[in-house]
Amino acid sequence: MNEFSPILEQMAQALNSFLQIFGLSLNQGHLFWGAVQIALILASYVLAKFINAKIEPKLEVRVRAMSIKGNRLRMVAVALRRTQWAIFVVLLWISVFLLKTSTWDSRSFLLTAVASLATSWLFISFASRVIKNRTLSRLVAAFGWVVVALYTLGILQQTITLFDELAIEMSGFRFSLLMVVQGVVLLSVLFWAAMAISRLLEKQFQAFEDISPTMRVLVGKISRFVLLTLAGVIGLSMIGIDFSALTLVSGAIGLGIGFGLQKVVSNLISGVILLLDRSIKPGDVISVGNTFGWITSLNARYVSVTARDGREYLIPNEDLITQRVENWSFNDPYIRIDIQFGVSYNSDPHLVKKVAVEATLDHPRTIRATGEYQTVCHVIAFGESSIDFTLRFWISDPANGITNIRGDVFLAIWDAFKEHNIEIPYPHRHLLLDPSVKPILHGQEPAKS
Repeated sequence: MNEFSPILEQMAQALNSFLQIFGLSLNQGHLFWGAVQIALILASYVLAKFINAKIEPKLEVRVRAMSIKGNRLRMVAVALRRTQWAIFVVLLWISVFLLKTSTWDSRSFLLTAVASLATSWLFISFASRVIKNRTLSRLVAAFGWVVVALYTLGILQQTITLFDELAIEMSGFRFSLLMVVQGVVLLSVLFWAAMAISRLLEKQFQAFEDISPTMRVLVGKISRFVLLTLAGVIGLSMIGIDFSALTLVSGAIGLGIGFGLQKVVSNLISGVILLLDRSIKPGDVISVGNTFGWITSLNARYVSVTARDGREYLIPNEDLITQRVENWSFNDPYIRIDIQFGVSYNSDPHLVKKVAVEATLDHPRTIRATGEYQTVCHVIAFGESSIDFTLRFWISDPANGITNIRGDVFLAIWDAFKEHNIEIPYPHRHLLLDPSVKPILHGQEPAKS
């Protein structure tokens, strides 16, 4: 142990020299009380985990027995998943209270800081779950906790000053890292509020039955555009951006549009409309003209659509606005496929319907359901040589192909009909020759009567 003492002393001196920069000092008392605080933190964590293992299953049973639904159930579930963290926070503050009542406040600095950060994270993580978007929720939680952590450690103002000093100046315009952070936060909050208000207004407009559906949609889109524009202008003004500095940029943009960038600008604006309208999204199966495939990405100028043969089509955003687009998975991924066939008049149509439906449901891609997505077979006509049927079935993966499953179902019906001796007729043509009529040879004139 003695041979390690000089090394420990040198490490303590180095740490003490570092703390003196911030006006602090290190001695044996600091080491002892620091170890005590770390021990209390670890003990609180272990005890919280033990208590949570005992009470969380019982709480979950009670929650399942409660008759609550929707957002209330979601909030209760979020709170239940943070039971251990809440117990840990309570135990930390109990430790802080006991330590402060038994000794000086300075000897509980580390424990108080950890308790404050843990409490902040508990409230922030719970509040962020109100946001349904998981990525945005995590960003809000992380940003809020970083701000609280800097404030708790007493270096928030120093961090703000450092971000403000990291700046560049151009023609009297100052652009700093603090301005970027403020802009991201303010614009995110304002855009989120604008979208929430626009959705509320659209719901209100839909309730007005005296207004035509087209006018309701138009008013809703205009209100969303106006609110988003106001949010952008207000956000940029709040962070100190002078709009007069953008005069040169706007003039250059206008000159570029005048020299032939109309299509580029049209595609950019169309892309924004598609994003706001949410009529298409990555993963949707669409058909535009002769192009059929699923959307892999939405870009500023074009939409990437991958076809079944592996080819990738880059469709300009303007075409998706001006042309007719079939979105096979707009509201839900289910699509219906119809096929027609005919059987002989010697067949029992009731048996044909049963066999066709059973053969279709044997395919793994068809949906086995009742009601709206039920597989059905109907007689549609009595033809010249067959009883005509239409078979309707549903699939949920149109991106995996339509022609292939239609062919598989035809083959399954063929095999099932062979097994039940159901005949698929085909037209016959009989040629009758009159023996009294002599054939005319090539090059001969017909005999005169």
